[in-house]
Amino acid sequence: MATSEILQDKEAGTGMHPKRLLLLLMMISITMIFAAYTSAYIVRREEGNWLEFDLPGGLLYTSVIITLSSLTMQWAWFSARKDEVRRAQIGIALTLILGIVFLVGQWNVWGDLVANKIHFGGVDANPSGSFLYVLTGVHAFHLITGLIFLVVVLRRSLNYQVHSRQMLSIGNATIYWHFLGALWLYLYLFLLLNH
Repeated sequence: MATSEILQDKEAGTGMHPKRLLLLLMMISITMIFAAYTSAYIVRREEGNWLEFDLPGGLLYTSVIITLSSLTMQWAWFSARKDEVRRAQIGIALTLILGIVFLVGQWNVWGDLVANKIHFGGVDANPSGSFLYVLTGVHAFHLITGLIFLVVVLRRSLNYQVHSRQMLSIGNATIYWHFLGALWLYLYLFLLLNH
């Protein structure tokens, strides 16, 4: 195999494909963003003027949904690895649907917050509610980027460009989707323990 062919799959200095390296750097950046938000949450809560309220029950529902979506994504990856292209397509499509259901659930959680007079901004807003909107909203934004990623991988799989010899795109999508799921579970547990 020629050196140029090897470099197409892996970067010489890092031993991994440049797209995988970019994904890892992006996940590190996202982790730092959420570490800053959760640290700010704790600091601000200790300053006082913090409204205590029950977390909407929909957060548990969305946590179950995102966990199921991680399972369907992993099934899609295993299927692609075994050249079961149709199953991989079904797994990606199910993950996409569950991701959309998660976002709808998050929208409903925001509706519950508004119904309970917990607002993001304005005169009557409290920092505790605002932090909840920011944490869930920024996660929802990243989940939307994950859904776009899934659409691209699904399209590639429909063109038979996802199989045991072309695993990079589904591998990256799987890593990112699991990351988003783990990040959500961290946020949910953080809110449960610190609310």
